[in-house]
Amino acid sequence: MRNSARLGAVALTVLAGCRTLPPTPPPGASWEARRPQLQSLSHFQLRGRVAVAAAGEGFNANLHWTQDGARSEVTLEGPLGVGGAQLTATGDELTVVTSRGERIESAAAHAELAARLGFDPPLASLRYWVLGVPDPTQPSTESLDPAQQRLSGLTQGGWHVEYQSYESAGGEALPARLTLQRDAVRVRLLVDGWQI
Repeated sequence: MRNSARLGAVALTVLAGCRTLPPTPPPGASWEARRPQLQSLSHFQLRGRVAVAAAGEGFNANLHWTQDGARSEVTLEGPLGVGGAQLTATGDELTVVTSRGERIESAAAHAELAARLGFDPPLASLRYWVLGVPDPTQPSTESLDPAQQRLSGLTQGGWHVEYQSYESAGGEALPARLTLQRDAVRVRLLVDGWQI
């Protein structure tokens, strides 16, 4: 009886260890093949949490991101001054709806978001960075994990993005934890779930 209990404990330990292993890319899928596939992914959703430190201030918020073609819809729920905000971005066009229902557009929306966050987030590039790829419209410097054929780091548009872990979603390895830094701004994103 003791041996079977020990064997069960060993099996559970091994299985628990297996769950934390990073997903492996499909056989033969090189980064050169995966990059354009991920960059062309135009419909996805993610849920997660974000921690922002900027200009000596900081906050945490829940995050829900829906990408529908060129349109990004991001809901932040948390402090942000008065409880959160909903952002809709298409290219450089931005609309912010505050938790009080106030709707702000264009340059005023960028100014409002920068005032709330402490910086103006690069939303057009973020929709690519959260997928673990560079924005195809700008030059970038990539650090690649050659064994896994995915990014470990990225520098683009003055930002440095570090990818700490990935998870399997829809047959693809997508970021689960990443950190963005630029000057005195640091943004940490923890993804709780992907839908692609």
